[in-house]
Amino acid sequence: MTQVAMSATIQASADKVWELVSDFNALPKYSEAIISSSLEGEGVGAVRTLTLGDDSQAKEKLESLDNQKKTLTYSIVEAGLPIKNYLSTVAVKETVSNQCEVSWSSTFEPDGGPEAEGKNAIEGLYAVCFEGLKKYFG
Repeated sequence: MTQVAMSATIQASADKVWELVSDFNALPKYSEAIISSSLEGEGVGAVRTLTLGDDSQAKEKLESLDNQKKTLTYSIVEAGLPIKNYLSTVAVKETVSNQCEVSWSSTFEPDGGPEAEGKNAIEGLYAVCFEGLKKYFG
């Protein structure tokens, strides 16, 4: 099982960042890698279809959402990545007044490619999301 864990400091309150991050359909608002998102269903069990910049699509399922702990867990149902059994958690924690830390972690298995290829792809996606959050909350 491969693991990826990254975090970034965002210059905004945890509540404001969580409001955006917990919206399972909001990735296009802060990720340049995502062109659009559509949602089927509501709450836990909802599936979002993401359209990426190369016109490929990915489907992800919301597995859990905890507004009190500010954590969200989702799985990849279908994607053009060399991975399988992907499960990821995003967490937002207040650090100091008007600043928070966003952490993004996942586990998955390589599928049809070397482990490093899958790991690099996921790290790249997380980095784009972190940069987008920093810009969004500028």
